Amino acid sequence: MKSSTLFVLAATVVAFSAPACAQFAKPEDAVKYRKNALFVMQQNFGRLGAMATGKAPFDAKAAADSAAVAEFMSKLPWGAFGEGTDKGETRAKAEIWKEPAKFKEYADKMQAEMTKLAAAAKTGSLDNIKTAVSATGGTCKTCHDAYRKD
Repeated sequence: MKSSTLFVLAATVVAFSAPACAQFAKPEDAVKYRKNALFVMQQNFGRLGAMATGKAPFDAKAAADSAAVAEFMSKLPWGAFGEGTDKGETRAKAEIWKEPAKFKEYADKMQAEMTKLAAAAKTGSLDNIKTAVSATGGTCKTCHDAYRKD
């Protein structure tokens, strides 16, 4: 019994410790995945931005829902920046692969701000959301300026 439990545990550890990009059959699959994850995140963040700037009516439930989706999506694209994904239909600059620690730092900051945004949206306060949208948008811009082609 102990050996089968150890085997299952070992197999689980190996499965979850494999590189994230190993889940993609081809580099272009990883590019599509990250682009789609970033698109969904941006769409939900954009809804919050529109509410924060008065371009869309404020809806507390919709804001909280969009913030939750954006926060979740903010965790997904980073494993899809693996080897060979710097080519093809991508707006990613080569600096991502030359400066992986700095790129990760920017991604981590954005994720932290998305978490704060989701918490602010749960309060139902438009003022809290405005503050969080501004901070989150700033982290997005910093990364885009450094690592995204126009």
